[in-house]
Amino acid sequence: MRLFFIVLSTFISLAVQAEQNWQALEQQAKGQTVYFNAWAGDDNINAYIDWAAEQVKQRYHVNLEHVKVSETANVVSRILAEKVSGRSEGGSVDLVWVNGENFRALKEADLLFGPFSQRLPNLALTDQQSPALLYDFTLPVEGYESPWGGAQLTFYYDSARLAQPPKSMLDLLRYLEQHPGLFTYPAPPSFYGTTFIKQALLEFIDDQSVLYQAVDKQQFEQLTAELWRFLDKLHPLMWRRGLSFPSGSGQMQQLLNDGELSIAFTFNPNEPAAGIIQGLLPESVRSYVHQAGSIANTHFLAIPFNSDATAAAMVVANFLLSPEAQARKSDLSYWGDPSVLSMDKLNAEQRQLFQQQLSPASLSAQDRANVLAEPHASWVTLLEAEWLRRYSR
Repeated sequence: MRLFFIVLSTFISLAVQAEQNWQALEQQAKGQTVYFNAWAGDDNINAYIDWAAEQVKQRYHVNLEHVKVSETANVVSRILAEKVSGRSEGGSVDLVWVNGENFRALKEADLLFGPFSQRLPNLALTDQQSPALLYDFTLPVEGYESPWGGAQLTFYYDSARLAQPPKSMLDLLRYLEQHPGLFTYPAPPSFYGTTFIKQALLEFIDDQSVLYQAVDKQQFEQLTAELWRFLDKLHPLMWRRGLSFPSGSGQMQQLLNDGELSIAFTFNPNEPAAGIIQGLLPESVRSYVHQAGSIANTHFLAIPFNSDATAAAMVVANFLLSPEAQARKSDLSYWGDPSVLSMDKLNAEQRQLFQQQLSPASLSAQDRANVLAEPHASWVTLLEAEWLRRYSR
């Protein structure tokens, strides 16, 4: 019994110390400006970040400036250039929305501040043992990123025009042989285009396990041969005969709404349902994934090594993990980005924030569970380079 009270007392003492440390960090953050470099290709996302900026200003006296970017790789290059030039303080980036490829580049070049995510009080509301939060494109996170949202490659179609969608890459090819021009995808290095070709590679490769290891350049040609044969056949059957490609998910959505496409895709499983609510898609739209599953991951926030506003950046990251911020982000009326919080770690009042009516356009629970892990980040560079060599004009 005495040992129990000793352990309990120690736990309480550590909890109090952690709370005091966080309160001190919030005081340090007051008045700081966080330059948040984040993709700006969607009005709903931009509006959500504007809302978050208002909230952290009111609550914590932190200024959040959304630096709108089209390619996060350019942000990584800028941070690297600052390091090379000796700019170890006063960096131009304080917080950045990253995917696994960019995280790998930042981590390998020692461009990250941290580890910091374990210091965020709201991280306790996530499943900290989940591989989806511990690894990013197979790379250990190790506290250098804070989870922000979930993602899954999701196909959608207009059920008023197409009774049964093709649920594999081969079936998609067969469908387009009979109905040419009704599908397309963005050209890599667009994130959406790269994700599409990774999905195709996962479906065509004999041994998927090799994709979860660093790419072997000597075997790359052999392992990807079937992928390129598939794309060679697919492109002439696509929208505009594959001679031009859409800019991103927004244009694919518009093309489907206009009737130019019958199938489109996104990396946000709630986007089709949100599109209906926002009047951007017809009510007949439905979502699905391929029978083999579809690529899913978590997107994260990171802090560069030379930020002068690390305290404020952590305050912002912690707020974005709060039930209020996560619930608003997942609301179909605002963004529809899936939450990373574990509902069983929330109290009744917090869970109530997430109560929403499911849309007929939402993915089924079975489809949400039918996921494929992202390949190792090293595959991206070679896949994009080879795609550009073969198909760019």
